[in-house]
Amino acid sequence: MASPTSSTRPASWGLALLWLVSLSAGCGGGAPDAGGQAGRSGSGGGPVATGGASPSGGSPGTGGVGTGGGTGTGGVSSTGGVSGAAGALATGGTRATGGVAGTVGGGAGAGGAAGRAAVGGAPGSGPCDIYQAGNTPCVAAHSTVRALYAGYSGNLYQVRRASDKTTKDIPVLSAGGYAASSVQDSFCAGTTCTISIIYDQSPNANHLTKAPAGGWLNNGGLEANATAARITANGHTVYGVYTTSSFDNDAGSVGYRNNKTKGVATGDDPEAMYMVASGKHTNQWCCFDYGNAETNNIDDGKATMEAVYFGTSTQWGRGTGNGPWVMADLEDGVYAGGSTAAPATNTPLVASYVTAMLKGPSGNRFALKGGDAQSGALATKYDGARPAGYSPQKKQGAIILGIGGDNSHTGEGTFFEGCMTSGVPSDAADDAVQANIVAAGYGR
Repeated sequence: MASPTSSTRPASWGLALLWLVSLSAGCGGGAPDAGGQAGRSGSGGGPVATGGASPSGGSPGTGGVGTGGGTGTGGVSSTGGVSGAAGALATGGTRATGGVAGTVGGGAGAGGAAGRAAVGGAPGSGPCDIYQAGNTPCVAAHSTVRALYAGYSGNLYQVRRASDKTTKDIPVLSAGGYAASSVQDSFCAGTTCTISIIYDQSPNANHLTKAPAGGWLNNGGLEANATAARITANGHTVYGVYTTSSFDNDAGSVGYRNNKTKGVATGDDPEAMYMVASGKHTNQWCCFDYGNAETNNIDDGKATMEAVYFGTSTQWGRGTGNGPWVMADLEDGVYAGGSTAAPATNTPLVASYVTAMLKGPSGNRFALKGGDAQSGALATKYDGARPAGYSPQKKQGAIILGIGGDNSHTGEGTFFEGCMTSGVPSDAADDAVQANIVAAGYGR
């Protein structure tokens, strides 16, 4: 059907819901000229939020920095070949010893650096060190919170000052550490700032900037309010990427994209990705995504994207209960499993901070995992066949954050960190990454 005119735009979110539920196309529908997301240009969606309130649950935890920070135990090579997760912690900033042996997939010492020196109170190795040790290196690594490599000493993101439009890079406190948020606070004092670049910490320089115009974003995406997601991590004040939503295609909403990437999987090549997000800032619309998408900003059909989604969407697939769920946006559908039916294993992920993970091997299979980013292990939410029509994959290799592959912009969430890999990491590597995330101290 044709895109709605101004005289037919919805006057409320309720009408928008009725319209959106009627859609059969994925992640906000087909291309704009093919109908898809009714009500997207509706005035009922209201103006785009400029930053919004901090997500509930995102305030600093009361526990503070863990005491002691002594030597990590159990850091010797495990039978699975993964460095001992306990050796990665050293929350007090002291040197964790004994964690150097073991790599993902077996062997000793070749990059299994869970026991490296903790810098600035951060864990002694990053997720990308773990992935590298298992021969599934990061092709993209984004975070406004911390370094995702133990040796990373560059900038995490850039902010833009509203008063004079100048920009400032925000570095880490020291190699492998947390964001130097005081640099942002000083630069933005007396005015407001937005996040203009989220730097890729991998060698591929797959940096994210606001989404270009196209698809459902007539004028492109917006930059996130730089202070809307203020939290603590192991006692350090840091900021996340707070995304907003809108049903107005001209006003748009917060969303980031890179259509000219290096090293990202294309076609049916294997990959995996995860993000740490707020468990409290979600909605039911399409699509709060992080991952692989089309390079032209429009819906190119089934299997042309593969991104991890977190939220309560039931427009296509869904999990059990009321959500929120970890799901896969595969274009023309967001799936909790191998069909639109709710798999019994994909239960709601209820936590203040969540780890959402998607594994996409070549062939007719994919897996979803999720866990509490503050404690505990990952749970497998689905591991099985792809939905009908989604194998082989036709991935194009762009990277999106906070929007769908066709620039769908009605989903909401808060992003803190995420990585994409070349190849599919082992389950042992997944567990080691989750332990590393827990050790990073979100909300503490």
